[in-house]
Amino acid sequence: MTDPVIHDIDNGIAWVRFNRPEKRNCMNPALNRQMMDVLRELEFREDVGVLVLSGEGTAWSAGMDLKEYFRETEVQGLGAVRKAQSESYGWWRKLRWYQKPTIAMVNGWCFGGGYGPLFACDLAFAADEAQFGLSEINWGILPGGGATKVVADLLSMRDAMYHALTGEMIDGRKAAEWKLVNESVPLAQLRDRVTEVARVLLQKNPVALKATKDAVRRVQEMTYDNAEDYLVRAQEAANFYDDGGRKEGIRQFIDEKTYKPGLGAYDKTRA
Repeated sequence: MTDPVIHDIDNGIAWVRFNRPEKRNCMNPALNRQMMDVLRELEFREDVGVLVLSGEGTAWSAGMDLKEYFRETEVQGLGAVRKAQSESYGWWRKLRWYQKPTIAMVNGWCFGGGYGPLFACDLAFAADEAQFGLSEINWGILPGGGATKVVADLLSMRDAMYHALTGEMIDGRKAAEWKLVNESVPLAQLRDRVTEVARVLLQKNPVALKATKDAVRRVQEMTYDNAEDYLVRAQEAANFYDDGGRKEGIRQFIDEKTYKPGLGAYDKTRA
């Protein structure tokens, strides 16, 4: 059988792809289990600095497989349902707190459950031609699996309500306008744009990248004072793991004057 998840590595970028194009890459239990295995395999590889999640064919992911994830699981009872939920939510959670920076490259359809891994990625870029939708309302349920939380966090209240209550699709341009994704470009330019951003990330200090992406997610739910305290401690922890890298960046800026922090990263290969 064809693997439901495929990946390859090119110059520090791991290109991970949903691989059920005939099903518009909807997520079934087999895909969810293999995706967790792939994420674990890639997370601490030294030849991987950035992970990009995309889809084969015309879709990114059309959400959960209604037949395999819902109907066939539900007839097996509550235990099977909870197991399937744990497998899907589990790899989304791993992706949210992944060791490496992650980018969602939304090349086509992104529906319902697809909003879970979309939100889990640190950055998201879409094709203008991509289609986004919370279609749950059209078949009689609420947007579960975290999808309601995703739109409530990323969109304005009015846009989130409209998106969830109507079930209407929006394209990549509208998704960028609503800030569901960072940016939208024509499909023919999508991979080049994502590669460009990934290469920028590859130049950064990997310890600082991990600390920064965690900090952005954590402080959203903190008061200012709590966030201030957390960030002091987080910086101290990052220094413990990579104080040499930080000092090298300061040395290159102050002593050598070989770079300007506002214009680019220091040369981490010399740390």
